[in-house]
Amino acid sequence: MKLPLILASLLSLSSSSLLAAEPAPVRATIDATGTGPGWRALGASDFAPVNSAPDTWSWKSDGLHCTGQPVSVLRTAKEYANFEMVVEWMHLKSAGNSGVFVWATPASIEKLTKEAKPGLPDGIEVQILDHGYMEQFKAKNPTKPADWFTTNGDVFAVRVKLNHFEPRSPNGTRSFPRKNTTRGFGEWNHYYIRAINGELRLWVNGEEVSGGNGADPARGFLCLESEGSPIHFRTLRIRELP
Repeated sequence: MKLPLILASLLSLSSSSLLAAEPAPVRATIDATGTGPGWRALGASDFAPVNSAPDTWSWKSDGLHCTGQPVSVLRTAKEYANFEMVVEWMHLKSAGNSGVFVWATPASIEKLTKEAKPGLPDGIEVQILDHGYMEQFKAKNPTKPADWFTTNGDVFAVRVKLNHFEPRSPNGTRSFPRKNTTRGFGEWNHYYIRAINGELRLWVNGEEVSGGNGADPARGFLCLESEGSPIHFRTLRIRELP
């Protein structure tokens, strides 16, 4: 065999080997386990009462329990700007409703605390809604559209500013999830929330689904929501970022 033919054969084999051994594309990863450097657990001392009843929230050996009554929130003891947060939650009844408020404004928290009445703060809500809520809403409101919310991880602004990511609700006021990954009541769900420089992204059970950017304000309290139904939080972890 002539030298040029030998070289051509070797180059062909080399190219085939490289193509066969080409690794999968590198994908960005996140520390959704909440166990890496800088992460810490949130406990009773990290939260403060706002407008709940004395028995609305109770810390037990298996986590934080909420009765759902009255409609109210439990806030963090301090304000946060940039952070990552892991929340594991389980609705205990069908059609359960709850949520995590991000960057809740101090003014709205102060007002709720002072008035001591049912209500929710101004901020960005990362909704925690059971699938049964959709069925319940349709049964109670047969003539009203049920296309303005989902039960798979909506993110939306409550009296604050946020550019909601697509896809959006028909009225544009919510970031709808790109995938439906939420499990029903009686099952555990995992939320990973990443909030950096006014941008908020939500992963539900390992899949990024919704969010927004351009939040104003982009600093405030984090709140857990009591909204009519019992819910159990098993894991609450946070990592503050620069």
